[in-house]
Amino acid sequence: MQKIKKGDKVVVLSGRDKGRTGEVLKMMPKEDRALVRGVNLVRRHQKQTPQAEGGIITKEAPIHVSNLALADPKDGKPTRVGFKIQEDGKKVRVAKRSGELIDG
Repeated sequence: MQKIKKGDKVVVLSGRDKGRTGEVLKMMPKEDRALVRGVNLVRRHQKQTPQAEGGIITKEAPIHVSNLALADPKDGKPTRVGFKIQEDGKKVRVAKRSGELIDG
């Protein structure tokens, strides 16, 4: 089970976007990277095609998961993630900072 998943709210810990929060759009576990909405924006030169207009577009670039921390569900501050097995045998993620369940 991964500590950060698609749809999670995360906080950037280092880099030019330090302190910003966003939602994980895509996880890339083989590369240990994540695509986060509104974080690590880069400008790309887009060639004109019949479907899309050309020009300079801004889009998100993947960021390494070591630079991300899950936002605590209680107060939104960065937290580490732990795991707990519930009575029914289901494994759930737990915020170490507040003890809140992240999923479940």
